[in-house]
Amino acid sequence: NFKLSEKQATAILEMRLQRLTGLERKKIEEEYRELIKKISELKAILDSRALRMQIIKDETTELARKYGDERRTEIQDAVEELSVEDLIAEEDMVITISHQGYVKRLSTSAYRRQQRGGRGVRGIQTKDDDFAEHVFIASTHEYILFFSNKGRCYWVKVHEIPTGGKLAKGKPIVNLCQIGKDEVITGFCRVRDFSEDKFVVMATRKGIVKKTPLEAFSHPRKAGVNAMTINGSDDELIEAAITDGSYEIVLATREGMAIRFPEDKIRPMGRTAYGVKGITLGKNDYVIGMVAVSRESTLLVVTENGYGKRTSINDYRITNRGGKGVINVKTSDRNGKVVAIKEVLDNDELILITKKGIANRQAVKQLRVLGRNTQGVRLITLDKGDCLTDVARVAKEE
Repeated sequence: NFKLSEKQATAILEMRLQRLTGLERKKIEEEYRELIKKISELKAILDSRALRMQIIKDETTELARKYGDERRTEIQDAVEELSVEDLIAEEDMVITISHQGYVKRLSTSAYRRQQRGGRGVRGIQTKDDDFAEHVFIASTHEYILFFSNKGRCYWVKVHEIPTGGKLAKGKPIVNLCQIGKDEVITGFCRVRDFSEDKFVVMATRKGIVKKTPLEAFSHPRKAGVNAMTINGSDDELIEAAITDGSYEIVLATREGMAIRFPEDKIRPMGRTAYGVKGITLGKNDYVIGMVAVSRESTLLVVTENGYGKRTSINDYRITNRGGKGVINVKTSDRNGKVVAIKEVLDNDELILITKKGIANRQAVKQLRVLGRNTQGVRLITLDKGDCLTDVARVAKEE
């Protein structure tokens, strides 16, 4: 400890502050001199073009010396912008639509395969006044063209359809597209791109058919567009399919009749056209489905009481459009009326759906090919009061 008087302490402090002040003053003076020098140099540069050019030359030479080696990065093509589909895994989904317009999607893997004739498992939860009416397969990277009974078309991307478990009811389809108050979805097509060489073939309950270029539907609108003019309150659009113009068309009726004719018998028409007669119907009969066939295959016909059969397409003779057709399946008391017709191949699988929401998945090869004018075999065992409403084909890669 040092004992300093107040005067001594003050003298020491004052001496140090003086030194600090002197150092700070010296620093400021040096900075001032440097700035004056810098200003003088910059003025000289501004006043002399030759000096400016020399500086640019010197700096460019130095840059070349430092960075004049070969390029280390590789220039590639520009990366395309990512779409929503690029971020979503492509997967086949089972799309289910109920009678009251509820829709959902579920992976095909959720439906395990069963033996033909089994009872199936719960596939959709329905109310007493609602039931599963349509089921079909589509990829998460595709569009679904929904066609209404009034002849209008709506666009929805599959990945936009809400997912739901087997027991989920789904969401109202009006949340996805602006369908009218009196409209219900009756037909649908899966589309990946709107090719110029493709067509949409449509059929109505009263047997009218129409063909329109797919390109006419290439501009999605939330409110939909007219796809076909429906004539009369007792007719409605019931089915639509994508073709290339060279397919064969098969129309099937509820009373068990069917007609096969070349697609080229239907001339291409605009979206608002009416169409032409595809089949002459018997009394109280109506069309329940249409198939567009492009190859040697078999047709699957299913009836409301859970029966069905496979028949070679060759068993249906080709006739002129507008005829009465031939017997497709016997609509006996055992079978009931026809509810659906599909084109199937040996490696395909089926998903059957009932009015009470029971789903059954089975292999097509379990069904042997039968004659056209036969009753078929049991596909699913139904509970009392239940009935088959639709079937979806799960196509396998060939």
